[in-house]
Amino acid sequence: MRTLRRGLRADGIAAGERAAGLAPNNMVEAFAGRYVAGYAAHGSEIDAGPLMRRFVAAGAIPLFPAVTKTAGPLAFRQATEDSGWVRDLAGMLAPPASAPTYRPDLVVVPLLGFDRQGGRLGQGGGHYDRTLAALRANGQVTALGLAFADQEIDAIPQDARDQRLDAILTEAEFIVF
Repeated sequence: MRTLRRGLRADGIAAGERAAGLAPNNMVEAFAGRYVAGYAAHGSEIDAGPLMRRFVAAGAIPLFPAVTKTAGPLAFRQATEDSGWVRDLAGMLAPPASAPTYRPDLVVVPLLGFDRQGGRLGQGGGHYDRTLAALRANGQVTALGLAFADQEIDAIPQDARDQRLDAILTEAEFIVF
């Protein structure tokens, strides 16, 4: 799946733009004034920037993840594209530790693969599964997968630790589970 995604990445920015354009207006507007967590694309991940810009334009407050504990949930810090990003514990770009931390209402989740039942294949570190489990244990949160359409597979094997997506957005369609 990593090899497949690397082959798709050449179109990552344009695909991110197309996906953002397919996000339903009512969904984007529903998160106005609320906290929306995106991510800074790493490697071959689809670009979440265009989607985050749509949420921000509608009035959402942008958050981005930071790994602060090796086996813990992610922290979500408020930031903009020019907030003085730093490398977190996992070496990923993240807002600095001085940025305010909030609980997101919606988490845009990167992935390696997805299925039509809301199954998600992550990178293998369990960061998003632990994070979504912790958030869901303390209230409502929406998990929106962002992927290339070609990352869809028939079925993702799931165990008790795996957290399902509520919806997926690709450059070709928006799917609600």
